[in-house]
Amino acid sequence: MKKSQARSVSEFNNELKLKGFNVFKIEEDGQATRFYSRKDFYKICLTTGKSIIHYANRSFEAEGTVLFFGNPHIPYSWETLSTTYVGYTCLFSEEFLNVSERADILQQSPFFKIGGTPILKITDQQRIFLNSIFQKMIEEQQSSYTFKDDLIRNYINLILHEAMKLQPSENFDQQKNAANRIAAVFLELLERQFPIENPDKPLQLKTAQDYARSLSLHTNYLNRMVKAVTGKPTTAHIAERIIGEAKALLQHTDWNIADIAYALGFEYPSYFNNYFKRMTGTNPSSLRTLEV
Repeated sequence: MKKSQARSVSEFNNELKLKGFNVFKIEEDGQATRFYSRKDFYKICLTTGKSIIHYANRSFEAEGTVLFFGNPHIPYSWETLSTTYVGYTCLFSEEFLNVSERADILQQSPFFKIGGTPILKITDQQRIFLNSIFQKMIEEQQSSYTFKDDLIRNYINLILHEAMKLQPSENFDQQKNAANRIAAVFLELLERQFPIENPDKPLQLKTAQDYARSLSLHTNYLNRMVKAVTGKPTTAHIAERIIGEAKALLQHTDWNIADIAYALGFEYPSYFNNYFKRMTGTNPSSLRTLEV
């Protein structure tokens, strides 16, 4: 990267941290998200084109117009496949939305929520309407209106509500009984253990007993409640999430397998290799070989 470009990126980041918000056309974006990592801000993108989005341990092929929601607690990267790619990006901090005392929508939204749905397919009619919202945000960002931040927060919430209207109603079912509440708390706690960002800070909660102790519940009771709601025991959920994180680390980082094993709570790489092969039918190194 040239020095002038580096200064531009630095100035962009400093301005974004100061304001807590920025919106711009994608065609003018010099802040690419090609690298798989956690980001510093929440992100909403309205894009038209063809791309592959790597999000946590999943990958999504996107073609046409999509609405993407990036959570700063979840690593992701973006591969653009189209020769032309247009749309808008909105970046904002949790603190920016907190001022309006409506930041709970970030936690309740199925888009930003860990384990939620980060991508929505958008029709042409929906694209035209959402385009107008992004354009209004750009206009307000450049205006001298005293309360423009409040107005921009309203636009962000409008986008979130419009997106939620596109989701099936079952995504918003309220937790109505003890089993649902306990299962929801367990799954949320499970997701909060990830992503693993540093081999020196390994996974803390690794077993059903660890989670039960953290939730002040008996292990058998926790397992019964989780299985009643999800159809799977706590150990299955934990194993699936560990394997999902292992695949993400193998495919998207340059950590050696020993570091990955330790980061995921395995005392020895051989334990991790045996566990991974038992759960997936293949060796961890096979994913690393494919990536190379």
